[in-house]
Amino acid sequence: MYHYVRDLGRSRFPAIKGLSLERFSRQLDYIQAQYTPITIETLLDALQSPEQALPPNAILLTFDDGYSDHFANVFPVLDARGIQGCFFPPAEAILEHKVLDVNKIHFVLASVRDPEALLHRVLKLVLETAPDYPLQSKDFYCEKLGGDHRFDSREVVTLKRLLQRELPEPIRQPVVQGLFAEYVTNDETAFACELYLSLDQIACMRRHGMHFGSHGYSHAWLNHLAPQAQTVEIDRSLEFLKNLGIAADNWTICYPYGGFNDSLLQLLRSRGCRLGFSVEARMADLDQDDRLTLPRIDTTDLPS
Repeated sequence: MYHYVRDLGRSRFPAIKGLSLERFSRQLDYIQAQYTPITIETLLDALQSPEQALPPNAILLTFDDGYSDHFANVFPVLDARGIQGCFFPPAEAILEHKVLDVNKIHFVLASVRDPEALLHRVLKLVLETAPDYPLQSKDFYCEKLGGDHRFDSREVVTLKRLLQRELPEPIRQPVVQGLFAEYVTNDETAFACELYLSLDQIACMRRHGMHFGSHGYSHAWLNHLAPQAQTVEIDRSLEFLKNLGIAADNWTICYPYGGFNDSLLQLLRSRGCRLGFSVEARMADLDQDDRLTLPRIDTTDLPS
């Protein structure tokens, strides 16, 4: 599972949590030495036909969020090595040139040195934005939201979850937008065009054998949506895939934030989804795992 892959040291946001180009290249060397990269089609054939065995140490490379990094830095390397990548862009970011809240939060955090001070600032902004909202203390939110996380501090986890899902959307969005405009840019459209893949880039990658699947429409926490809202998210993302030329009976999904529940899985099965990828960090066992809830190893778990 990959996200940002970029020349971090010379980028405008060197603190963004991503993989450097050098580490990505070394990791691919390790992968090709220890594993056998496969395509999504090979995996689907093996799941459908028991006699179609996967090669030893089969590995599938997945890339979330549809960043332009994936066209500029990932695609040429994979193409040269003959490796298929599976890419999961959220449709809204590509079609409407909106920066997703998750990414606004990433770049705000990459622009500040003291996340604890930012957390205090966010709570103050909530009071100013919605003085009647029953806001709790910083310690309350840290206790509720800031559980153990492998990659982030307690304050950063609390900030992310507070701004991603805990606060009601009418309060959360103006706070996130205000922070993004202050710390990053007030030209959201230009930033989105720079950050995400374009339709032409996706078409080029598909011509060279790269796979594209659903990442929802707006990168929402799908397991926090009511079934009707889940249907809207999935059907809008399917329309996006259809317009890319992807067959309605041959599509896959990667869950934003790894979030899914029973109602979502029921919906996906009714829509003919072939594979679903979570963020549970372990090796997949095709004899045991549900094909709609496959785990993935994070890039940070592989040597580089």
